[in-house]
Amino acid sequence: MAFKDLFKFKQGQTTFIFVGGKGGVGKTSISSATALWLANQGKKTLIVSTDPAHSLSDSLELRIGHYPIQINENLFAVEIDPDKAMEEKQRALENQKSVANPDQLLGLDFLGEQMDLASASPGADEAAAFEVFLSVMTSNEYDVVVFDTAPTGHTLRLLSFPEVMDSWVGKLMKAKAKLGTAANALKNIVPFMDADNDLQSSKELEETKKQIDEAKSVLSNPERTSFKMVVIPEEMSIYESERAIEALNKYGIITDSIIVNQVMPDISDCDFCHSRYMLQQKRLALIDQKFKDQVVAEVPLFKDEVKGQEKLLKLAEILYEEKDNDEVQQNIIQL
Repeated sequence: MAFKDLFKFKQGQTTFIFVGGKGGVGKTSISSATALWLANQGKKTLIVSTDPAHSLSDSLELRIGHYPIQINENLFAVEIDPDKAMEEKQRALENQKSVANPDQLLGLDFLGEQMDLASASPGADEAAAFEVFLSVMTSNEYDVVVFDTAPTGHTLRLLSFPEVMDSWVGKLMKAKAKLGTAANALKNIVPFMDADNDLQSSKELEETKKQIDEAKSVLSNPERTSFKMVVIPEEMSIYESERAIEALNKYGIITDSIIVNQVMPDISDCDFCHSRYMLQQKRLALIDQKFKDQVVAEVPLFKDEVKGQEKLLKLAEILYEEKDNDEVQQNIIQL
């Protein structure tokens, strides 16, 4: 199967591609190249950086912020800023408090305290990223959304959020009677809530729960969501990726492919290079053994940094058009 044949699209529904792996393996380069290539194929594409240490702007050599910007005819990009996301929620809460009656204020103050704690929690980045996923999941505004994810641990927390939110909404439904009219404030906090309506009935919370269930269904649907694992030919990267795939399987998320980045050529007149090449060949054999259920593709080690749209598209051509010619070889490391 050609690597590009793994992409699946359905009219009127967004396809989601998560690019993940250990820190430092080249996830941003692979995800940027993938998004550029898909946009060039005529797909309206959004690339989303969920890594708090954003490098998407550096990769594309453009200033990208918390709100989507258009890069070319079919490509849009956004770097999620959890601080700004929380600031927006805090402003919504303050607006709600300004018109609240005394009975509501107690519940609103409690909610504000919980948001302060949430903004400082380890999961704040993932919460903001998941809310973006929820919004693009329901709008179907884009043909495809590519997520340039944070290192493995962050990503697993992000993809576990449907389970977390499902539990949270269930508890909220039980606690609603205790919150009373203060529950109205949650319409500005809970994803999918209509700002023109309040939360006076459990029916709306049940609707929210249905939509979270839909998110779980989309994430576990291989026709709509896939995970591409980026590894380098080193044991630590290989074993961490193996464990991550096992964890993703528990959430029903399919890892359809392995992208082996930074593969060295055999340079015969360089003893160091030849030794590294021989070691990588052993690791490549291990990758083939460990990831028999995935399609494996290799990307060579380039002599220059892969940044800027021109170089990223060359990387994409190697990956998705399987080019192997003199022009490609000239880009591989030369020592």
